[in-house]
Amino acid sequence: MSRWIEISLRADGESAEAIAEVLTRYGHQGVSIEQAGIPPDTWDESEVPAPQQLMLRAYIPDDDKQEATKQELEAALGHMRLMYPMPQPAYQTLNEEDWAEAWKVHYQPLRVGQRLLIRPLWIDIEPAPADIEIALDPGMAFGTGAHPTTQLCLEVLEGLIEPAQDVLDLGCGSGILAIAAAKLGARKVLALDIDPIAVDATADNARANGVEDKIIAECGSLETVLGAARRFDLMIVNILARVIMQLTERGLGEIVRPGGAAIFSGLIDSQLDDVEAALLRTGLQPYARHQRGDWMLIEARRPAD
Repeated sequence: MSRWIEISLRADGESAEAIAEVLTRYGHQGVSIEQAGIPPDTWDESEVPAPQQLMLRAYIPDDDKQEATKQELEAALGHMRLMYPMPQPAYQTLNEEDWAEAWKVHYQPLRVGQRLLIRPLWIDIEPAPADIEIALDPGMAFGTGAHPTTQLCLEVLEGLIEPAQDVLDLGCGSGILAIAAAKLGARKVLALDIDPIAVDATADNARANGVEDKIIAECGSLETVLGAARRFDLMIVNILARVIMQLTERGLGEIVRPGGAAIFSGLIDSQLDDVEAALLRTGLQPYARHQRGDWMLIEARRPAD
């Protein structure tokens, strides 16, 4: 039976990005960042308080290397603590089959934007007639809708999606953004992730939402798309700023059709100028910024030929 160590830290928005980068070095399948302190019975996004505190979680195998990994992690956080207050990590041991149960404790229904209702698959609620419901079981893939960057993407997608669009979700996680795009009217969505667990979760969640005919979930990265010469009307990239800037150096702008749009989330205010400069170099023109707490989203377009 596989066992995992859950590493959790509570942080403010300014330090969360830096902590996430450290956790990414050690965590298996990425890092979860979600808004802390949402009351369990709060479904309406307008009732959710501004994100003062965020909860970060990562998982490492419970094996003979786990003590050394903990020491390396705490040493890295200790160095950062010299420049900025850093919380002490908390540890919890979980059996692999208990992973989903750990998610369920923190995951409640939430309304986002004008029409979107994010619902855990194991909770039954009655949607309003105008609701667009997205039912999810993240499993071991990250992406529940509770993190401000995901909520920013969902809000912006409501205004950007048009019928017959081809959409790329680069780094799809649980598939929440791909499913939202499909349910909002996109013709086809390609959901890519380098993590096979995320790809399986996206495919399972697409079936649970009845949009499996619109979503293709595959293991892959930017190079996968560039190599196939595929182009998209809309691209969604909700990952770290550092990774976005690396992707721009490898031709990220080329996969957006002329006249097409892209949204980039997972950013904080101090990173915006650098990210926008990188987007310009890859052929995309930033034209709007959106903010939720300390987190930011950039909208950009590729000029029409």
